[in-house]
Amino acid sequence: MQREAMEYDVVVVGGGPAGLSAAIRLKQLGGDDLSVVLIEKGSEIGAHILSGAVVDPIGLDTVLPDWRDMGAPVTTEVTQDRFYLLGEEGEMRLPNFLMPPLMSNHGAYVVSLGNVCRWLAEQAEALGVEVFPGMAASEPVYDAHGALVGVVAGEFGKNLDGTPGPSYEPGMELRGKYVLVAEGVRGSLAKELIAHFALDRDSDKPKFGVGMKELWRLDPAKHTPGQVTHTMGWPLGSAAGGGSFMYHMEGGYASVGFVVHLNYANPHLYPYMEFQRMKHHPLFAETLAGGERVAYGARAITEGGWQSIPRMSFPGGLLIGCSAGLVNVPRIKGSHNAMLSGALAAEHVAAAINAGRSSDELTEFWDAMQTSPIASDLKKVRNVKPLWSRFGLLGGLALGGADMWFASIFGGTLFGTLKHGKSDADATGKAADHKPIEYPKPDGVLSFDRLTNVSYSGTNHAEGQPSHLQLADPTVPIDVNLPIFAEPAQRYCPAGVYEVLRDEEGGAPRFVVNSQNCVHCKTCDIKDPSQNITWVTPQGGDGPTYPNM
Repeated sequence: MQREAMEYDVVVVGGGPAGLSAAIRLKQLGGDDLSVVLIEKGSEIGAHILSGAVVDPIGLDTVLPDWRDMGAPVTTEVTQDRFYLLGEEGEMRLPNFLMPPLMSNHGAYVVSLGNVCRWLAEQAEALGVEVFPGMAASEPVYDAHGALVGVVAGEFGKNLDGTPGPSYEPGMELRGKYVLVAEGVRGSLAKELIAHFALDRDSDKPKFGVGMKELWRLDPAKHTPGQVTHTMGWPLGSAAGGGSFMYHMEGGYASVGFVVHLNYANPHLYPYMEFQRMKHHPLFAETLAGGERVAYGARAITEGGWQSIPRMSFPGGLLIGCSAGLVNVPRIKGSHNAMLSGALAAEHVAAAINAGRSSDELTEFWDAMQTSPIASDLKKVRNVKPLWSRFGLLGGLALGGADMWFASIFGGTLFGTLKHGKSDADATGKAADHKPIEYPKPDGVLSFDRLTNVSYSGTNHAEGQPSHLQLADPTVPIDVNLPIFAEPAQRYCPAGVYEVLRDEEGGAPRFVVNSQNCVHCKTCDIKDPSQNITWVTPQGGDGPTYPNM
């Protein structure tokens, strides 16, 4: 297909912390002599950003050292840092002095990461970055030598069968000397590039969790700005790894969330309902009573750590941020590393362009990553996830804590670098080997049904376009996943996209994909035990529109 092309020095894909930091730093270094375009699939910058979030300001300090004087929406410093181990009716607070120093949130800020990204986009545009929201990168563009030289963006108007419709717009090729891929977790472009260039040939299996979050407006008498709470234990217990959080933000709001590690075995586990059940624990229920849920969303989280990071450089570009998986799992933080990776990428890209280079592999960036603050941050905690996976909550907590203390004091680890073992999809067990789980019905006050909550995500997908949730074999859900795994897509999806339905006469089951419900979390692309589902971008601007998330 012939498309118009626009040429830039650098194309940035993704308007999250990594992409925006890269774009800002590029213009700081190159000024008007360096042309930079940033595209974002959300309808606006921040529309698809979902995070807790407690932010370590080291990333902001690196990219915009004067952010405190520039009006950044980063004002609520952490005032209380609380860790709990939950039982069904009570809790035990873990003394802060037992926590390794790296777990402290002293000096960090409770923020809406979506609003931080909106502010970063303003800074980028003021420097001359061309920012285009509502533009999904639907496919890569390679040159004759196999290097990535651009992306196709702005393709609209396909029919359900994928053919051009009457209002079809083919989009255009945005071409650059280098392309920075900053799509976030399990991005479709990053996934293709990792496979195309075999970037994961020397890394461990990627690991993930699913994070679900509600934004609550609290009773003013129960709001404590800067209070940060993390919990482990109930309701998951030994069924899965994960935990909950509650962060008191400015303006009377609190972020309430739940993370489930996706390597759980029981296919009957229902992460969304575990989240809803969690809020009935007295630790949360007493705070939320009299409050109001105002928004909901969900997102996959990278959890593989240092050993799962693929090679981040390839001919023509770089993976940055959560496209590579830079989350510090025990700290539940990744935005600082995303920003640091964007700044580091910008410095190497700018130097290469100044030297007259283009579309080659920036191996020097990958070398610099090995000794960067990002590496230092992630290497210290690289065994926490595999230890939890092997020894469960209590064993993992004890051994992981000991390993982090050792790393904090001596710089190394007690266990070397542990492997993760199975992928999250392969970790799914057979339904016959596990007991179904009974979940209480949501009460509509503290807990809510899934579809009602999705209505609080601002999700919308234009009708008539091809489904962005593609089944490699449409027979697999009913013929394979249902009899063997009780079709876990019905439960692992936090947006109610997948259903197994039968007609009133009790006929043959059928698998239904409600793609209009999708909040772009990517869980299905990760957890499906048959790896039969591929998430691709819908047309630009579709999906959730998260406010203050």
